[in-house]
Amino acid sequence: MRRPLVTTAVLLALAGSLGAGPATGVPPLPERLADTGGGSQLITAEAPDAASTTGTVTWWERRGGRWAQAGSAPARFGENGLAEGATREQGTSTTPTGLYDLPYAFGVEHAPAGTTYPYRKVTDDSWWCQDNASAAYNRWVEPRPAHCRAEEAEHLVSYGTQYARALVIGFNYERPVRHRGAGIFLHVNGRGATAGCVSVPADAMAEILAWAEPGRRPHIAVGTSSGPTAITRY
Repeated sequence: MRRPLVTTAVLLALAGSLGAGPATGVPPLPERLADTGGGSQLITAEAPDAASTTGTVTWWERRGGRWAQAGSAPARFGENGLAEGATREQGTSTTPTGLYDLPYAFGVEHAPAGTTYPYRKVTDDSWWCQDNASAAYNRWVEPRPAHCRAEEAEHLVSYGTQYARALVIGFNYERPVRHRGAGIFLHVNGRGATAGCVSVPADAMAEILAWAEPGRRPHIAVGTSSGPTAITRY
């Protein structure tokens, strides 16, 4: 997997709204980023400020040498808002900000028609290990090994609504830092704010999975419109 990119890159000044374009004279958001991960697809997840639990997810693609919006949907974030990804702590119910790759997709349901992204089907034996003492920290395990305690892991099939379909966000993934956080996904909405993931309506999640192409190296940028976690810092 590619190493996740974090919020250390400097952005060009961000002005206007998320979807601002030629009509206002402001380039699309991806064109104002110093780094979009090097691919030709990008997902942005932006909240108004760090305390917000709602915002917007927009997916973009390169067309004719420019970034164009391919879709957009309302988003939900952690119940305690957003936090700087490089210093986030596990168990804070905050969504980590940063620019990350998207290693693979998974779901309790089958992949939507048209999906070409690597997709892993959830079974009764599928778990995501969040046990800081385990060698499998921040990894899918199937079946769950003894060194990953059940009380410190998510039984994926138990979240049939949220994990009907999802994308793994590469936060703290390639070289996991203990106590930084595990199991951060882009997934389907539940009843309200998340425990740290980004969520969207089910139809939007299906659309994103059918749109994402591994050969175009999509990434996700998570941040706010203002404040210390502003998306302008990517």
